[in-house]
Amino acid sequence: MVQKDPSLNVLGTALTACSREPLTGFFRDGHCNTCAEDQGSHTVCAVMTAEFLAYSKYVGNDLSTPRPEFNFAGLKPGDQWCLCAARFLQAHDEGCAPKVNLDATHQRAVDIVPLHILRQHAQD
Repeated sequence: MVQKDPSLNVLGTALTACSREPLTGFFRDGHCNTCAEDQGSHTVCAVMTAEFLAYSKYVGNDLSTPRPEFNFAGLKPGDQWCLCAARFLQAHDEGCAPKVNLDATHQRAVDIVPLHILRQHAQD
């Protein structure tokens, strides 16, 4: 059985839901929970923008095209999604990082993305 890491956010409080519509997360539980098996560290609750979705597609991770075979409608601007921490950092480095919901971003995200960078992109 997979052992989830404690459900705490980067602020040190209880992890809140990122998105149930569309349903997100490594565990598809609406939260950016993680575990040792989550090789991609799907821990950053990102608020999609058109710019980020275009960037993600350009670098090989098309999040906007519907994939009905995976029950995935495709993301659109404004949707929240548990993003891989390394992809977020890459987008930050390229100047097109999405906004971040800190309450719903798992504390393990800071293993990859420094907290000050997450705060810099915090959703208002």
